[in-house]
Amino acid sequence: MGVGVSLILIAVGLVLALAVNADVSGLDINTIGWILTIVGALGLVISMIFWSSWGGPGGFSRRRTTYVDDGPAPY
Repeated sequence: MGVGVSLILIAVGLVLALAVNADVSGLDINTIGWILTIVGALGLVISMIFWSSWGGPGGFSRRRTTYVDDGPAPY
């Protein structure tokens, strides 16, 4: 689950939990909204943890060590 999907789940969950006042037989819309919000928040946290471990400290701006071969000695 990526960051975008997590944000969509959080948004849909909060709309269902806070803004919808519908009665459905056998379902509690508010509970489903809170579950979606929690799943989206956990997905966002996990995505950020894996994203930071993949990029490492500094991300793409990290210095890289290069080795230069001088080639054969001149005559």
